[in-house]
Amino acid sequence: MIEKVNPSHPDKVADRIAGAIVDVAYAKEENPKVAVEVLIGHGFCHAIVETDTKLIMRDIMDAIKRIAGDVQPDIVIVPQDKHLSDNQSKKLRCGDNGIFKGMPLTEEQKELSKIARKIYTSYPHDGKYILDEARLIICQSNAKTTDLKNTYPNAEINPLGDWTGGTDVDSGATNRKLGSDMADSVTGGGLHGKDLSKADVSVNIYAFRKAQKLGKPVTLVCAIGDDTVDGVPYADIVAEAKEYIDSIGGFEKFAEWGLF
Repeated sequence: MIEKVNPSHPDKVADRIAGAIVDVAYAKEENPKVAVEVLIGHGFCHAIVETDTKLIMRDIMDAIKRIAGDVQPDIVIVPQDKHLSDNQSKKLRCGDNGIFKGMPLTEEQKELSKIARKIYTSYPHDGKYILDEARLIICQSNAKTTDLKNTYPNAEINPLGDWTGGTDVDSGATNRKLGSDMADSVTGGGLHGKDLSKADVSVNIYAFRKAQKLGKPVTLVCAIGDDTVDGVPYADIVAEAKEYIDSIGGFEKFAEWGLF
């Protein structure tokens, strides 16, 4: 079984804002150090940004407005912890402790991802979807249940009736939909709102992609300050993750659907 949420789900809106702020940092520096947490809902958007990069507040506010509309922003920017900064001062090294598990996607997981993306092209509003063998559950806001029934006649659609969603009626926070982002590869750390020195981003991407290539599980562990992970220089893992992020259009785009 698998659940997928779309980019307009409140938690994904928070992820996208966090990703957009990381994109802003990468526009300023080649290898910025940044960590972002976002809480959004009911007309407010709170963001805490830990970074040593000189960010312009207007750039952050513009990103929030572009993604979330007219919400009241509350933005706090603080320096990154000195010990964390010193760890990366001379070269890229593992930015945190972590355990990581890359798992090959199942056909069921791939199928639900296709369904979610297809629905989103017609209904770019808050939605979540579940596939459990033959049972398909579609909860799609701002859509007529009867219309969706024409396309998915065997699905359970909007069990409580037509509904409106989004951040006006629900709150969202970063990294609360990791199952939707990573399927069976979820371990401890979140993917979004962090630069690539953070193992939660780079090593998760590396482990997931390696598992898809090998067709079998990949398990890894690292400690803060490690120079290598899986016998590979950490800088090379970061470079591979950066190539992947760039190929899909940046951290904000990565936050839309996660790894699949």
